[in-house]
Amino acid sequence: MSGRPIRVGHIDLSFHDASAREVETILVEEGHTVERSNAPHEEMFARLGRGEVDVLVSAWLPASHGAYLAPIEADVRKLGIFYEPYCFWGVPHYVPDAITSVADLLGPMALRRMERLIQGINPGAGISRFSEAIVAAYELDAAGYHFETGTEADCFGRYERAVAERRWVVVPLWHPQWLNHRYRIRELEEPRGLLGGRDEATLIVRRDAEALIGEPALARLSGLRLGNAKVSALDDALQRARR
Repeated sequence: MSGRPIRVGHIDLSFHDASAREVETILVEEGHTVERSNAPHEEMFARLGRGEVDVLVSAWLPASHGAYLAPIEADVRKLGIFYEPYCFWGVPHYVPDAITSVADLLGPMALRRMERLIQGINPGAGISRFSEAIVAAYELDAAGYHFETGTEADCFGRYERAVAERRWVVVPLWHPQWLNHRYRIRELEEPRGLLGGRDEATLIVRRDAEALIGEPALARLSGLRLGNAKVSALDDALQRARR
C-alpha cells in the first residue's frame, strides 16, 4: 500500500503499549507501515490535536481522559471500544478481610500496620487525580497517609517489594494492568464515587487520516475487542519479555 506510515501514538504506560501492538498488527496486516510513539497523557493528546499522530491508543472515556479529548473532539473519530477500565485502591491478599474499604484505613488495625505512603504514577493519570481527592475527602492525611506521584517503576516496584516482604501497603491501580494478572489484589470499597467509575477504552482516529488508513483497516479496528483480562495478560507478557 502506498502512502506515508500510519502514526500510532500511545500513552506512556505499558498496558497502553500492549494494546497499541494489537492495533499495529492489524495495520501491518492491511498493508501499512507503522510509526509508533509514546508520551505522557497530556502530551499524547496534544500531539493528536496537532496532527502529529493519526491514531491514539486509547482514550479512557468519559472520566479519566475526557477533559484531554474535549478540545479536539471535532477533529477525531471514536472508532471502537477495546475494554472497560476502572481505577481502584487495592491491598495485598494477605491483609485481613476486616479492611474492606478506604474508610477502614483509619481503623486501629490499619493504623498499626499499613504504610502511609500511597505511591502512584504520573500526575496526568486519572488514578493520580482521583487518589489525591480520596486522601483529602477521607482526611487520610490527618493519620499520616500521603499520595505521591512517580514513575511506573516507583509504583509497581514498591508493590512487588512489599508483597515479597509481606508488608501492608495500598496500591492505587486500575484494571487492566499486569499486576492484576500476577498477584491477588483486593479492591477497597470507595462509596463516595471518587474513582471515576467504569470507563470505555476508546480507539481515537483523526478524521484527516481516515482515507489514508482505509475502510478495510478501519472496519477491523472498529471491531477489535480485547477485554480487561486479555489486556492484563498482554501487559504481563510484555513485562516478562522486557526482562
